Amino acid sequence: MRQFILGAALALLAPLAAQAQDAAAGEKLFAQCKACHAFGKNGVGPDLKGTVGRKAGTHEGYNYSAALKDSGLTWDEATLHKWLANPKGLVPGTKMIYAGLKDEKKVSDLIAYLKTQQ
Repeated sequence: MRQFILGAALALLAPLAAQAQDAAAGEKLFAQCKACHAFGKNGVGPDLKGTVGRKAGTHEGYNYSAALKDSGLTWDEATLHKWLANPKGLVPGTKMIYAGLKDEKKVSDLIAYLKTQQ
């Protein structure tokens, strides 16, 4: 009976493990972001070091759009998911020129990588 329960539990958890965030895959995805973003300095886009947990539009030394500064958002995982999928949908009037990443797994991986850059 124990083996049956253990087997059933593993079968239920396997899909969750497949959905786990992968920071290494996120680092590869970040290559697309490097055209505008870096860690430790502003560029075309703001410095992304320490983004997770930060209030949107507040990194010192970057000229954010009024829309982002006034958004009231904080970059938690849920907000980053929405932002990375559709920046202009989440914050109309943002300066960010990016159509969005539609693959949920890739978004999760990218967020996992951003979390390593605190």
